[in-house]
Amino acid sequence: MPRISFFYGIAITMYFYDHEPPHFHAKYAEHHAVIAIGSGEVLVGGLPTRALKLVAE
Repeated sequence: MPRISFFYGIAITMYFYDHEPPHFHAKYAEHHAVIAIGSGEVLVGGLPTRALKLVAE
């Protein structure tokens, strides 16, 4: 899985051929979230509030 970004212990990754809607994966320690690119909505999983705010920025 290609890593797009890594900051404050948060890894942002995307799969080349993945399902709709367009999204990325965010991993922080043992937490994992799938986040829609267009809306920023968390589709699956979750992150701690502070990490989610950093990803949103």
